[in-house]
Amino acid sequence: MPEWIRIFLDPNARWILLGCMLLGLSSGVIGSFSYLRKQSLMGDALSHAALPGVCIAFMLSGSKSILLFLIGAAAAGFLATFGIGYITRHTRIKQDAALAIVLSVFFGFGTVLLTHIQHSGNSNQSGLDKFLFGQAASMVQSDVIIMALISVVLIGICCLLYKEFKLLSFDPGFARGLGYPVALLDQLIMFLMVVAVVVGIQAVGIVLMAALLITPAVSARYWTERLGVMVILSGLFGALSGLAGTYVSAGGSNLPTGPLTVLAATALFLVSMAFAPKRGLASKLILRRAARQSYLQDQLKVAAALKQSERRMPSE
Repeated sequence: MPEWIRIFLDPNARWILLGCMLLGLSSGVIGSFSYLRKQSLMGDALSHAALPGVCIAFMLSGSKSILLFLIGAAAAGFLATFGIGYITRHTRIKQDAALAIVLSVFFGFGTVLLTHIQHSGNSNQSGLDKFLFGQAASMVQSDVIIMALISVVLIGICCLLYKEFKLLSFDPGFARGLGYPVALLDQLIMFLMVVAVVVGIQAVGIVLMAALLITPAVSARYWTERLGVMVILSGLFGALSGLAGTYVSAGGSNLPTGPLTVLAATALFLVSMAFAPKRGLASKLILRRAARQSYLQDQLKVAAALKQSERRMPSE
């Protein structure tokens, strides 16, 4: 039996594999719309904003309940979204600056709370810092079932509202003119991003979740000009990243699955950037060389024609 199949005969490895692939799939799909709307930093801000939510949920409950952590992270993510929107609408601060402000404030506050918890003497706090970088190995069957349900809901909403999200991504002014509730759709995409980030925290961690949200979408953009194909490719790249990360981690490398999944997504990005048709570096190099050769041949033809015409001119 091949070694790569033997690895996944372990039930725990199978659950981790399924969870990481579902996480990559749903993150890639919703990340496509975020990337096209030039909100790549939004996922970063939302994931970092989740840290104080996790800490407050632990301080209030005194237990490491995944469900309570997810509720706390979601509440903090929504608060961060509201803060970014308020700063952007009511001040002259641009959105990228508002994202940086909210990201740093929430992550700083979360770090303070985490340090306070670690020095509080609470015997139940061990392992809480795993949420920073994720701990996919701790996923069990119930976690994967929750991931699967949420992934189906996220992908289903994106499929049902594909036309609306497409208009919102490329021309929100035109969508508003057609009577679409642009503000509501905008908040809905934010909500889906918050849910995707919260679901991925356990596997990938707060720090790296934004990479899994955006990197597959950027990779997919290299391969196609059509949004539908890009969304499918992005989800596929995310799922492949989860598969590769779990395989390397389960193969005895003793390395964490979440960071390996992000590294696999980065490898796919590098391959896309180098070899994608039309947009890839190799393709551009070939086209540039062909254009240069064509230009040189044209110049040689012009020079030959001029030389021939000079020979035919009558002498004075």
